[in-house]
Amino acid sequence: MLYLISGLNYHKASLTCDTKFCEVLLLKDSIGRTINYLRISVTDLCNFRCVYCMPAEGVTPRHHSEMMRFEEIVEVVRVAAENGISKIRLTGGEPLVRHGIVDLVRMIRQVSGINEITITTNGYLLGKYAEALKDAGLTRVNVSLDTLKPDLFKKITRHGDLTTVWHGIEAAEKYGLLPLKINVVMMAGINDQEIPDFINLTRDNAWHVRFIELMPIQNQVSWGDGFPEPSDCYISTGTVLARHQDMNLQPIYQPEQLGPAKLYQMPEAKGFVGFISPLDDDHFCSRCNRLRLTADGNLRPCLMSDFEVPLLAAMRAGEDVSELMAKVIKLKPERHELLLNHSPENRNMMQIGG
Repeated sequence: MLYLISGLNYHKASLTCDTKFCEVLLLKDSIGRTINYLRISVTDLCNFRCVYCMPAEGVTPRHHSEMMRFEEIVEVVRVAAENGISKIRLTGGEPLVRHGIVDLVRMIRQVSGINEITITTNGYLLGKYAEALKDAGLTRVNVSLDTLKPDLFKKITRHGDLTTVWHGIEAAEKYGLLPLKINVVMMAGINDQEIPDFINLTRDNAWHVRFIELMPIQNQVSWGDGFPEPSDCYISTGTVLARHQDMNLQPIYQPEQLGPAKLYQMPEAKGFVGFISPLDDDHFCSRCNRLRLTADGNLRPCLMSDFEVPLLAAMRAGEDVSELMAKVIKLKPERHELLLNHSPENRNMMQIGG
């Protein structure tokens, strides 16, 4: 049954919320994409300084009053769940540096209609928090890991220690934060020679190793430290697949694919290989099912657009959050304009939530 509400398409659907039965309205955007996924940045801060994400000096911490309080985040999640959002991802910055992050996961888990809570992390604090996060209701984790070489890891992150991150990955497996996903930003001349090594991780591990094309951000500056210029580091998914045909990656049929990754698998491998290709995939945006909420409370319909709505200010002014969310979805662009050299200018990647 189709509902038309304020110019937006809704589809009536049913889902199981814990042990009780409930009905939600699945919100669709102007071209019919179902929006069921909200990414929430809980901080701009990070304990790494990855060259493609954050300046070496870090960022100036926001005043506490500018940040969304946990109660405000949970209220947004509640409203989102009433409108068909069922999946929440906590991002940053580095979400595990936000004080009380385990409590936030526990609070979100109590919201009816949310059936998946995940975190994207650099893994450095994962060994410390994995057990508590699992107990609080976290479903699984994505770990950002761009190299398997300790020296290069320290150079890319400017601060990190690879051994500590591996301990975090082991803790995620131990406590059942699965399936584990590893996100690798592909950078020509930096880590592209390691792509076969990452693919081989899926032979004996039931992991998803996902390769992400480096996205051109207009405020990207030279990385220094002997790295190539950012504009020279892009390598396409097509180039990588052609270069590594000997890995015998077979495409995986995904009949109702939601999300950006196209999946492949080596014969007899336990895990999967994914490619996230915003520039090399003509249908990348057609599968987009998400909204993004920044740490300072702005709701964005597209990662690669500067358009955002000050949701936190509206909440504190007593405005209708549900109505604002519907408006943002209605204005979600059909696709990004990266190929036209249009990309975000007013925020760095760590301020958007990746």
